[in-house]
Amino acid sequence: MKKIALSGAGGQLGTVVRSAMLKRGVALRSAGGMKPLVPLVDGEDVMNGDLSDPAVVDRLLDGVDVLIHFAGTSVERPLPEIIDNNLRALVEVYEGARRHGVRRIVFASSNHAIGMYPVTEKLSLDCELRPDGFYGLSKAWGESLARMYWDKHGIESICVRIGSCVERPTEPRHLSTWFGHQDLMHFLDRCVVAENIGFMAIWGVSANTRSWWDNSGAERLGYQPTQDAEAWATEILAGPNPLDALGQRFQGGSFVGLSYTRDDRDAPASLQAS
Repeated sequence: MKKIALSGAGGQLGTVVRSAMLKRGVALRSAGGMKPLVPLVDGEDVMNGDLSDPAVVDRLLDGVDVLIHFAGTSVERPLPEIIDNNLRALVEVYEGARRHGVRRIVFASSNHAIGMYPVTEKLSLDCELRPDGFYGLSKAWGESLARMYWDKHGIESICVRIGSCVERPTEPRHLSTWFGHQDLMHFLDRCVVAENIGFMAIWGVSANTRSWWDNSGAERLGYQPTQDAEAWATEILAGPNPLDALGQRFQGGSFVGLSYTRDDRDAPASLQAS
């Protein structure tokens, strides 16, 4: 049985993944941040600490085959915090993977690495990255770091550009970006067992009828989502849209408007961005 480590186990997605994997009997080591985790089952392998500390990374990765790396700042924050949590700590994680012979890392990238594309564009896996802030920029940088560690050190990485990973879609944007929990767990199963992945970037999205993202080219992972946000479309479209005009124009949604200074903020959603 492969030993799997999960960083960010106390976060929104980490909590979902940790609970589901433990119920399946997965050999899991769960790491929180600075706040200790309370074991969910007797004998659970839990730890906490700052991943910018090599000793903490060594504890996390000792004897591990696959790391699911969900730790880090997950919202737009001032640049120094982003640098510490999403850049420096990520380097320590990959250096730790070198020391311990970890064969594969599942890196939580984000749709905010491409958030400045208009909603009118359908994106392929090899699209140019267009981050919508410092957070999205850190994920674009992380994907490049993962690529380098495969090319230079042979550490496999699957960079998942996570959409809106919530239990069920609740707003119009989710009709395109929803990543259902059932599909998330299927995706992670494939990340653990698929052979000869090398480096891969993939959209973390369900089989949404209105998806902006095309996963063609990632077939070797064997990810076959089955959930579709369209099942909630009538209900969602009957309600208000929480995004302003700018958020409705771009794939990054509400993140786009943070520190946005161009003079077209109130342009209609149908406007093509250049």
